[in-house]
Amino acid sequence: MKHPFAALLLICAATGAHAHHVWLEQNAQGAVLHFGEFGDNLRETSPGLLDKFPGPVARKLGPNGEAPVALKKGAHGFVLNARAGQGETLLVEERAYPTSERKEGEATVRSVYMPAARLAGDLSAHQPALTLDLVPTGTRQGEAVEFQAFYKSQPLPKAKVEVVTPSGWRQERHTDASGKFSVPLPWSGPYALELSHRDNQPGERAGGDKYDRASYVTTLTVYQPTGIAPLPAGPAAQPNK
Repeated sequence: MKHPFAALLLICAATGAHAHHVWLEQNAQGAVLHFGEFGDNLRETSPGLLDKFPGPVARKLGPNGEAPVALKKGAHGFVLNARAGQGETLLVEERAYPTSERKEGEATVRSVYMPAARLAGDLSAHQPALTLDLVPTGTRQGEAVEFQAFYKSQPLPKAKVEVVTPSGWRQERHTDASGKFSVPLPWSGPYALELSHRDNQPGERAGGDKYDRASYVTTLTVYQPTGIAPLPAGPAAQPNK
């Protein structure tokens, strides 16, 4: 029997797609956590791969502090009854995605997948709050916006970040020694910035779930308020079952 995490990796390889990730999108009513491929217009559904997530946890950060946010699973994502305004952030983490096991020589290696998403209400400076996090620094130079990556609250150097628009435009960046990088955001509208990091140190999750390595994937969503009219997204991709 295939494990959910292993099956997910096989699907990504078979379709030639980039690794699946979670991300947040905001609308007038609130926000939605999606799982799939932002740049390929692929949103997994329920019934389907969305059901692999046992219970994402959401919260909102802002000048008035932190507050939990309720979310409810729908057919196309997890719906949050909250929005992020100026200086505010929405955060979602899945802390209980099932552990996978595989044989490496004579050893059985237990791995955990730790997906998370952040939506920044603006491009001002934000503070890290996720285990693996990516935040705007508030620094801009023309169209270029600066961001900074963190792991366990420390700047993460030499990390790869993929910047994507709904049309499928992509740029790859790498963080410098202080975890920072800059990238132009020429079109108005949303951008998804995907950051990944693998920690090969053993650890333990809540409930005594021990693991040998952890794969963290965090996606930051930001909205560029000005710029060129955005290119249209491609046709919606067929969800996997």
